[in-house]
Amino acid sequence: MDIINSLNSKFYSPDTAVNSKLLDPNYSFPPILNFFKMVWNFLPTLGQIINIIFFIAAAFFIYIICYSFIRLLEIRKKEHEHLHHEILEYAHRHAEMEREEEEKSANREGKRWDGILQHLFSENPGDWKLSIIDADSMLEDLLDQLGFKGDNLGDKLKSVDMEKYQGLKNAWDAHLVRNKIAHEGIDFELSQQEAKRVITIYEQIFRDFMYI
Repeated sequence: MDIINSLNSKFYSPDTAVNSKLLDPNYSFPPILNFFKMVWNFLPTLGQIINIIFFIAAAFFIYIICYSFIRLLEIRKKEHEHLHHEILEYAHRHAEMEREEEEKSANREGKRWDGILQHLFSENPGDWKLSIIDADSMLEDLLDQLGFKGDNLGDKLKSVDMEKYQGLKNAWDAHLVRNKIAHEGIDFELSQQEAKRVITIYEQIFRDFMYI
């Protein structure tokens, strides 16, 4: 009997693989369950995960908005600088064109005036009359540039405000001499001294308006 108990004790001992506690669910399952509970408690909840996702998305969009705003300011600054540069370039080119045009006009009118002076100092009395006629034609061109309207020089002079354009006050005196030359022709007697006086009136007008 002792022999049988000894054998049972040997084969059915709690320490054997058959009777091991590791095979007992009540012994091995709770630690595993506790392990997974510990891992689950360590992980964030679904609400926390959603909050984290929204936070990251919000931070990303705020970054995009700030970056876009800064880039927009940089672009506008560059556009403003470019526009300012273009305005300066246009103003410079426009000033250069005006200066060149004035120089060309001054040269053109200067040549016309030189021709008038040549007629004035000629020995031929007919050239003296021609110098006055040419000077009167230059005066009409000047009034055209100043914006006065009329069918002829007389009409344009009538539209001039002499208080504002005092340099044209003596223009009538010179123009009346020109009309006598045109209407009377060779019958109108003109001395060189009188021709010089009239041409001096035209010259003063042209110089006052920087026409020559």
